[in-house]
Amino acid sequence: MDTVNSRRTVLVAAAGAAALAGCSNSGGGGGSSTPTPAPSAPSGSASATAGASSPPAASGQSSPPAQAGQVLAKVSDIPVGGGRIFAEQKVVVTQPTAGTFKGFSAICTHQGCTVSAVADGTIDCPCHGSKYRIADASVAQGPATRPLPARQITVDKDSILLP
Repeated sequence: MDTVNSRRTVLVAAAGAAALAGCSNSGGGGGSSTPTPAPSAPSGSASATAGASSPPAASGQSSPPAQAGQVLAKVSDIPVGGGRIFAEQKVVVTQPTAGTFKGFSAICTHQGCTVSAVADGTIDCPCHGSKYRIADASVAQGPATRPLPARQITVDKDSILLP
């Protein structure tokens, strides 16, 4: 019986080694080629963005395609001395003074709640009462200790865009 067990052990070990050798050869080759295209995909996305810029340049007269980004609102939708929250995009747009527009994250830095109101010169969080100034998102009232992070927005003619 020792010969049968030894023979089985040798056969199982040989089959396992062959399977591992086959996996490591195709896994190593396939594994290294798969990650290479993955980093290329974001570059391709950047190229697609650059490509999206090229067609408007080719047409030359097409203004709307030249606007890269999502239209959030009209300039007239954002009150002077106030702002508007775009919860889906997690952004707050304020207009502290006439013609000056600012973009900030709509996520409170205290515990991650979405802010709910812009009133009396502050951006207000409903969870624990934190308030941020509309001009620079600095903390006006805690418990938050850090300002809301800035978010890039663009004003193009009468539209406010989120890139």
